[in-house]
Amino acid sequence: MAAQRPQREVSAWRPRVSGVVEVFHARFTEYAYPMHVHDAWTLLIVDDGAVRYDLDRHEHGTPHDTVSLLPPHVPHNGAPATADGFRKRVVYLDASHLPDDLIGAAVDGPDLRDPLLRLRVGQLHTALAHPGEELEAGSRLALIGERLRAHLADRPAGERLADPALARRLRELLDEHVVEGLTLDAAAALLHAHPAHLVRAFSRAYGIAPHQYLMSRRVGRARRLLLDGRAPGEVAALTGFYDQAHLTRHFGKLVGVPPGRYRAGVRTEPPRDVT
Repeated sequence: MAAQRPQREVSAWRPRVSGVVEVFHARFTEYAYPMHVHDAWTLLIVDDGAVRYDLDRHEHGTPHDTVSLLPPHVPHNGAPATADGFRKRVVYLDASHLPDDLIGAAVDGPDLRDPLLRLRVGQLHTALAHPGEELEAGSRLALIGERLRAHLADRPAGERLADPALARRLRELLDEHVVEGLTLDAAAALLHAHPAHLVRAFSRAYGIAPHQYLMSRRVGRARRLLLDGRAPGEVAALTGFYDQAHLTRHFGKLVGVPPGRYRAGVRTEPPRDVT
């Protein structure tokens, strides 16, 4: 039987999210990276298989429940640790999320066994894969950065105290920018608050993350426009969604049906059996 051909599948892009230098997804069966360096932090998760790599002359590995954080300017390599290779997802981050003074701690312990962190990094990749989800991506990245800094500082990630006044100010700010949207960094600058504290304060006060609140407001506006007879594509543009597919994804999640089906069920008056 013929040997299986080596696989090399990659996709890479630069999202419109502050601090993210590049997103890189890859599937390799036999390729091995030589020793090299990056000028950004490498936040890595492996979905299938495993990667073996050397960092600062020490060997490391990446099982499924591990988040690996490779610091900038430190040489490392990488190769498949299993016969079937590996599938990985990587986010390259600049120093706005992780300062250079944490490089030494990352060299000493690059592989972090933290199920919550692993879950959050996967959720970040989902958000980064969809244009129009920049607020969600920024919010998730803020919490990831906070947890990574806590790991590298060898202390547990502490919860900030509730801050209802700050939460209310962010809600008002989001209400003012429903259509045009607002990045987390812009909101943090306007409210003079750290992005992670902003997300935690809002989520604790309202039981929903800022990006979920914004999308709920947009879907609410979309419903009203669909009731007026507007087409889904037009509604998407009028309510701040990236495109019709972006509207459809969130509308179906919150309403239970896609906008086209919702519009098809619109009546000019209530059905007769409504009491």
